[in-house]
Amino acid sequence: MLITAIIASLFLVIGAAEPLAARLRLPYGVILAVLGILIAAGATVILRTTLTNALDPVAAAIVSLPIRSNVFLYVFLPTLLFQATLGMNLRRMLDDWVPILVLAIVAVVVATLSVGFALSFVSTLPLAACLLIGAIVSTTDPSAVVSIFRSISAPRRLARIIEGESLLNDAAAIALFGMFMGYVMLGVPDPTLGDSLPRFPFLIVGGALSGWVAARIAAGIMALFSRYEMAQISVSVALPYLAYIGSEQLVGASGVIAVVAAGMTLNLIWPGRLAPQAWVNMTEVWGLLAHWAGALIFILAALLIPRLLEAVRVEDFALIAVVIVAATAARAVILFGLMPLLSALKLSPVVERPYRTAILWGGLRGAVTLALALAVTESFRVPLEVKRLVGILATGYTLFTLIVQGTTLRLVIGWLGLDRLSPINQALSNQVIAVALQTVREDVAKMAENYELTHEIVRAEAKRFGERLDGAVKAAEEGGEILDRDRITLGLIVLAGAERDNILRRVRERSISARIAEQVVSDADHLIEATRLGGRSGYSRAARKSVGYGQSFRLALFLHNRLGLSRTLARMTADRFELLLSQRLTLRDLDGFIDGRIRRIHGRRVADLLHELLARRIEMVDTAVDGLRLQYPGYAEVLERRFILRTALRLEEREYAAMREDGLVGAELHTALMQDIAARRAKAESRPKLDLGVQRSKLVQQFPLFADFDAEALKRLSRVLVTRYVDEGTVLFRKDSPAKSVYFIASGAVELESAGQTLRLGRGEMFGQMAILLQKPRRAVVRAIAPSTLLVLDETRFRRMLKRSPRLQKAVRDSAEKRGIAPEMLLEEDSKAA
Repeated sequence: MLITAIIASLFLVIGAAEPLAARLRLPYGVILAVLGILIAAGATVILRTTLTNALDPVAAAIVSLPIRSNVFLYVFLPTLLFQATLGMNLRRMLDDWVPILVLAIVAVVVATLSVGFALSFVSTLPLAACLLIGAIVSTTDPSAVVSIFRSISAPRRLARIIEGESLLNDAAAIALFGMFMGYVMLGVPDPTLGDSLPRFPFLIVGGALSGWVAARIAAGIMALFSRYEMAQISVSVALPYLAYIGSEQLVGASGVIAVVAAGMTLNLIWPGRLAPQAWVNMTEVWGLLAHWAGALIFILAALLIPRLLEAVRVEDFALIAVVIVAATAARAVILFGLMPLLSALKLSPVVERPYRTAILWGGLRGAVTLALALAVTESFRVPLEVKRLVGILATGYTLFTLIVQGTTLRLVIGWLGLDRLSPINQALSNQVIAVALQTVREDVAKMAENYELTHEIVRAEAKRFGERLDGAVKAAEEGGEILDRDRITLGLIVLAGAERDNILRRVRERSISARIAEQVVSDADHLIEATRLGGRSGYSRAARKSVGYGQSFRLALFLHNRLGLSRTLARMTADRFELLLSQRLTLRDLDGFIDGRIRRIHGRRVADLLHELLARRIEMVDTAVDGLRLQYPGYAEVLERRFILRTALRLEEREYAAMREDGLVGAELHTALMQDIAARRAKAESRPKLDLGVQRSKLVQQFPLFADFDAEALKRLSRVLVTRYVDEGTVLFRKDSPAKSVYFIASGAVELESAGQTLRLGRGEMFGQMAILLQKPRRAVVRAIAPSTLLVLDETRFRRMLKRSPRLQKAVRDSAEKRGIAPEMLLEEDSKAA
């Protein structure tokens, strides 16, 4: 009964800590830790005082709470890690996998070695015990610095890197902890370095595979409960714990990596199978669980601090200072040495010095450090002096980071000037406020007119609101120090934000398929971030990237062309088709936003420029869609019908909801109608399969060059042609390169540069045949000027086909005449080659 009452009371403390942290402008974790220390210290004082015995049972229950290291590692840690991976934008985080991995693994190793060797130099502890302490204090809790970065509009990419690093450095620290723990335990054979090092890849790979398998099994079970949202959430709650325990106990790999891999897998595959609201509900449940777990882990760990510091001596404070200096120096080496190197190698974003300083000071230690220290103190095989110093040094360093660094972090942020908006961000803030107030004024005017409110009151409030609006508009129009280039950037940022809002609205309305919803939102986020960093050029680069062919698409094409594995390419091509169609629909809605919102603030010139940029994007998307439509004509019609059906279902659902609110249909009929819509929507969400073989045959038949081929010849030709997808700017071949293939343009366009002349070719034309027929190296440089699909034929088959096709021979002659080459020379060289 007492334990239940104490746990319930801790939830009251959790509830009070958040407003208290906001009031004191301190990190939430610091407030929780301080409250936990005060509770534990108060209970200890009550037990030792003779003034009253009334509260002794409560104090004894608090001091003797059954808190063990496994409570943190098996109960709370999986919850925190799994929720973090569910809430991350993994597609964007994969762009920064190099700095995340390097910072996570290298930072932990450097901190472990730095602290370990420093302690070994100044203390009598064995080196293994010193390295064990280094591993324990090497893991960081970035929640405080990340929350402050978000509140001061720091670059999102920076926050993603810090969050990604924190996920993996826990795993690295626990792995190192396990290795060094074997060296300090009595009665256990010391592991050799040769045995320990090969285990690291197994810990990581085994944990990742365990998590992936667990997530796939859970996804299969959740698919069986597709109509029962609570059942799906219940399965998701079981997943991280079973993945952690299974990986640790059955496989012998890292449970932390298993939980992270399970969360990432579910994050990547499950949103496309759930209704948007169901995914939101699941993430909200996990957000609440993680909030409770994070709060309890801080409070319960803080309750242990008086117990861990019972045997502290005066000389121990000098060792705590050594740990502080060594750990801070190790972190500084990473932030001020390794991160600039990664930025110079283009592997990491450039992080300005003030942000690196804030990250250094914000590297707080928390519950994971205390849990690992507690695991050492619980082991009866660890020498008593080692247990005492591990508990004291880990706890002392954690207290320093929480009480000293945590309480002064916001002051350091202010001293660095990071809490002040840059001129462009201030201008953006003024613009957003002005646009919002204009919209509010229009809506309030319509409301007042509809409800026929008293004219005097309406005029008085309108005058007051108008003064506020005039001040906001004036602030947005001022700022002579803002360059025209920055004004264009401001407009593009707002336009990209409107595009993202439009996408989210369509996702909620299910006009955009759940399968591609995350990808579309991720592209919109990348567009906003690229515009903030690169302005107009960054916006254009991100726009081109969103319609281009990525590395994964090229890998799928390689598997298709070289190994005959077409499933991945078919799926990605279908995704690309649907993605481009949804992007085109979204972009066509933005012209009105430019005229209605941006023109009011920035004027006609900026608005016209944004219209021009938007028109280029629409043209670029239309070109890509038309190319796919030409390649896969039947499939395009199916997808368009599918979009119309989803839109009709949304409108039908809205009408039934309105009728239910008006009392025109009863609850039972409304439920039946909703179930019918859900069944039809599930059928509409299932996308038809794309058969690449059939589609390529249809594409070959559309080429005028192959019009005189019979059906059997066309079938043979479609089998030997190799598809190649290229992005705008890709160089297909250079001057003096050997001629081995002929290219046929299925969609897009290319540009040939030869002897100072430029020639552009489009759909249905070919290139590369001149060098083959003349038996000479290439005389031109050819590059794609739009995302293009090419069909490639090798030299032998091309010569064979040329002999049988008069139409192809005529096309070769015409192409030669365009370039000033005598057709007779081509035919003569071809006969010699024969």
